[in-house]
Amino acid sequence: MRKTENLFPKLLGDFLSVYLPSQRNYSKNTISSYCDSFKLLLQYLKDEKNLNPDQVTFNVINADGILNYLSWLEKSRNCSRSTVNQRLAAIHSFFKYVQKNHPELMSLSHSILEIPLRKTPPPTIAYLLQEDLRLILSQPNAAKKSERRDQVLLCLLYDTGCRVQELVDLTVSSIRLEPPTQVKLHGKGDKTRIVPLMSNTAKLLRDYMTEHRLGEPQTLQYPLFCSQRKEPLTRAGVTYILKKYADMARVRSSSIPQNVTPHVMRHSKAMHMLESGINIVYIRDILGHVNISTTEVYAKANLEMKRRALEKVSLVPAYDATPYWTGDSNLLTWLEDFGKSLS
Repeated sequence: MRKTENLFPKLLGDFLSVYLPSQRNYSKNTISSYCDSFKLLLQYLKDEKNLNPDQVTFNVINADGILNYLSWLEKSRNCSRSTVNQRLAAIHSFFKYVQKNHPELMSLSHSILEIPLRKTPPPTIAYLLQEDLRLILSQPNAAKKSERRDQVLLCLLYDTGCRVQELVDLTVSSIRLEPPTQVKLHGKGDKTRIVPLMSNTAKLLRDYMTEHRLGEPQTLQYPLFCSQRKEPLTRAGVTYILKKYADMARVRSSSIPQNVTPHVMRHSKAMHMLESGINIVYIRDILGHVNISTTEVYAKANLEMKRRALEKVSLVPAYDATPYWTGDSNLLTWLEDFGKSLS
């Protein structure tokens, strides 16, 4: 390992700054998340092993060290298992890159790639009922210029089912107001997709762009949504705006969740489309999922919701067919009957 012990910083730098953006075409947000994973790893080595970043080598970054790091994330930083899995996925990706470019590190890489992800419970999908969604969208005061912007923003967020980063990245050129009205979204993996706009949302957007003089050729690259200081809205800004109106609507509806995020709006759009009978393939395309298995999560959640609703109105009484020991029968016979009930 002596010949490779100083390779770690160079390989990590090339992985983050060259391989991920240029060869894998990963988004800035994904690369930033990977970078955070390794910053935490270096922090762990400094805090727990008293190693400065310039002392870290592949002698230290081994399978046992990674396992200890993951345990530290769970116990010392109280990270959830899904977060720990996210950090491990970044490490796995790095060592796939390492073993491809440096066969002499194949054994080390393989031992780390064998570390399994933590088992996690099935994800729960938080979404809004249709009446609650309408209530939130009705909260902005159309008499105020800033709240007219908020209403357009919220309607566009829901109508397109876009991710919050896709929303803040929108420019004037992303919008087509001529029939068929549509929006061009720039999503994960540097992929773009076209999503149609419903007539009500298109009208709100047309009025908003006219009011803010966003139809001129020189405005095509302007951000679609800006703050009152004329700066592009951030993801945090959109989250704040949504929370503000969700809190206002919750006064009238206790079924609105406490934490309504932009991704809850995305989940809501998917579930409402599913409830309306829209084919899951079309839902996948609108949401911009690469694999339909990602979209199928909504179908499973919808099926479970229907099952629970049917159980509430079921008239069939509960019946336990499992034989139980009463003390007045042969034990061997009871064991045979009990075994059959389990098969």
